[in-house]
Amino acid sequence: MYSFSGLHICLPWFVFFGALYYLYGGKVQAMKLIAMIIPLVCALVCGGIPALAQKDRQPAVAGSFYPAQEALLRVSLKEYFRNAGQPVSENPIRAVIVPHAGYVYSGTVAASAFSRLDPETEYRNVFLIGASHTAMYHGAAVYTSGHFITPLGKVPVNTSLAAELVKNCREMHDQASPHVQEHSLEVELPFLQYRLKHDFQIVPVLIGTRNLSSLRAMARCLQPYFTPENLFVISTDFSHYPSSDDAVKVDRSTAEGVVSNDPEQFLQVVRKNEASGIKGLVTAMCGWPAVYCLLNLTQDDPGLEYSLIRYANSGQVPHGDKSRAVGYWAIELIEKEHNTGNTSMNLTELDKKHLLEIARRTLERYLDDETLVAFNPDKLSPNLNQEGGAFVTLTKSGALRGCIGRFAGSDPLYITVQKMAIAAATQDSRFKPVTREELDELEIEISVLSPLQPIQSKDEIVMGKHGIYMRKGFSTGTFLPQVGKKYGWTVDEFLGRCARDKAGIGYYEWKDAELFVFEATVFSEHEFSGR
Repeated sequence: MYSFSGLHICLPWFVFFGALYYLYGGKVQAMKLIAMIIPLVCALVCGGIPALAQKDRQPAVAGSFYPAQEALLRVSLKEYFRNAGQPVSENPIRAVIVPHAGYVYSGTVAASAFSRLDPETEYRNVFLIGASHTAMYHGAAVYTSGHFITPLGKVPVNTSLAAELVKNCREMHDQASPHVQEHSLEVELPFLQYRLKHDFQIVPVLIGTRNLSSLRAMARCLQPYFTPENLFVISTDFSHYPSSDDAVKVDRSTAEGVVSNDPEQFLQVVRKNEASGIKGLVTAMCGWPAVYCLLNLTQDDPGLEYSLIRYANSGQVPHGDKSRAVGYWAIELIEKEHNTGNTSMNLTELDKKHLLEIARRTLERYLDDETLVAFNPDKLSPNLNQEGGAFVTLTKSGALRGCIGRFAGSDPLYITVQKMAIAAATQDSRFKPVTREELDELEIEISVLSPLQPIQSKDEIVMGKHGIYMRKGFSTGTFLPQVGKKYGWTVDEFLGRCARDKAGIGYYEWKDAELFVFEATVFSEHEFSGR
């Protein structure tokens, strides 16, 4: 409802301008004057009434996408969750990707994702993110002007957090109008209301752009809020309007693109599917901007993992059109289980030698013509073909010349080493790019990394054995295990210097940052060739 406190102040102005209109006999200039001044007076004198008043967002698709009567909706949801048959996840869930079609088509698939949530979990916020079906606009529209209403009751919007997003991020805008008739966020709410036993509040974000740089910037704005205390719900359907059989194939490859946890690889899959010429296929995923945004949040966190839960398409349900289907996947993002033992990779001496040769041959080719050497994975050991993280360090006469790395992603270890060798030579901002002429003067050192292990106290760090990775908001920093040992630092110095010199935060700010340790298997060309 609108609030009209202050109307007693505005009313005399309306009377005044009404008299002005009468005296001028309705002339055009008077009408223009009135049209300009009345809104201005109301905004300034009456506190923006009614334009700035709060208004709850009413259901737009109740009665069409899902039942409008509370009792009938509860019966339907109970049936969808029963059919889903999914146990509660043993791992904390950070995000779910769920469909937003009519419940008769996608209800069981959506319930399959929501049923993985522990109903006793108390989320600080649920970030509800989708892509607009009705309008294109810059960035994303964030609903800040009220709360969301469904047949199951009111869902509070965290209006202060939503306003904070709008204030601090140029990609986020306070726009209510795109939300009014949009279904993609609304249809997720009854599932959450039915599943979660504790009250929750939402942050509704409706993306109106397909611009990749804008989506990446949006992810950076959301990064500080992508924490275990918040749940991210990404709303999207998959393929639109191929045959049911074609939908199964297209949707499987698109889902595998999601599971790769690589936003660019995911985008390539979407584009490849849409360019495949499959009859009737209009899009491989209608909400891909929202998924792309999520992948930009998760790609650098090896402690997270996507998992496929359930699939269906509209051609597979009773009375569905098999010649013109829409696909639906339920996907979860979980925190991996952490093995507290020694998880470093057991590389043989031959493995180490092969990785050093791969790094050098890669640099020789790339610095010659900027192409990548192709190695036959069948001729490499299983260790080099499994996923792994690595740092590549280049030194010249004992002085650092470049060092870049990453933790385990979706690439085999040998590919990771290739990419990090090129990055260390050409992308370390502390140094000029390596030239082909100086390559023979460089020594290559490789550090193969174990998975990250979260820690709760600095007392868990063993100097010389553990490297450190810290994260606070947008800021991250890491030191390899050998760094602290080289300089003889204490644990406090190790953490303080990483916080200040690598993460770019205060020396003591590691104390309220997320901390992880890892181990490294370190080897260099010097060990094998006396270089």
